[in-house]
Amino acid sequence: MPKRTSLIRKIIAVLVLAATATVFTTYYYHHHEVQEQLQNTQLSLLALLLGLYVLFVSSLALINVATLQLSNAKLGARETILLTIYSSIINFFGPLQSGPAFRAVYLKKKHGVNLQDYTAATLLYYVFYATVSGVLIMYGVIGIKIAPVFVMAALLLFLASRKWPAALDRFKGLTPSSIALLGFATSIQIGLLVIIYYVELQSILTSVSLSQVVVYTGAANFALFVSVTPGAIGFRESFLLFTEKLHHIANDTIVVANTIDRSIYILLLVLLAAGLFGTHAQRAFTQYAKPKD
Repeated sequence: MPKRTSLIRKIIAVLVLAATATVFTTYYYHHHEVQEQLQNTQLSLLALLLGLYVLFVSSLALINVATLQLSNAKLGARETILLTIYSSIINFFGPLQSGPAFRAVYLKKKHGVNLQDYTAATLLYYVFYATVSGVLIMYGVIGIKIAPVFVMAALLLFLASRKWPAALDRFKGLTPSSIALLGFATSIQIGLLVIIYYVELQSILTSVSLSQVVVYTGAANFALFVSVTPGAIGFRESFLLFTEKLHHIANDTIVVANTIDRSIYILLLVLLAAGLFGTHAQRAFTQYAKPKD
């Protein structure tokens, strides 16, 4: 049954990718303004986005540090960076969320981290991620009024969690600092996405406001939870098109921005992969992967 499920997922992923490629090609062919915007993309913009995505990957490393703390584990700085790069590459090109699964297996084999502990910590990260992304979307619905409501809800949740020690026993490294670090790292990650999307959209249409980009980012983030394709290709674009009435960004702008965004991120992953396998980093990580005696 698991093999059959895996096969079905792969088939769905291939079909979605094929459909996305067909729709994009057709859209690109029939919309000359999209062609012009892509052809006029400046190298300085691409370089800036590449630099921002390097910071984005760094934020993922910080998230890994936080989830490891919650799992009562610790890695060295170099090993954490290598693990982040490997899992980022696997997460993009693999189905669903392959990155966390890769990290869980690696941490179990090398450091003896309990899979349930790490899974629980990863799920807590997704709770933070979904909550912040939801707040960004709600910002487009009821504006800044959501801020005090969110702060109050977060406070009540924290106070309530103190009444449920049994539910929190899974997090052996649960401390105020580890929770704060995870929340901070997740906020940095999503904040960087807001900046990245803002730069991309502003380069296409200068009238796009920061508040629009905030809602746009929240909508794009939720594609993470339903994706079966590399990098949620096709799903993220669909989420953005379906939520147009919330962020009010035109379809042409979304298509161009996502084409640029995908290209830059894939370029970064290719460069990281080339750096790993073209240097001693890959050999070093292989040594890290060997289980302790």
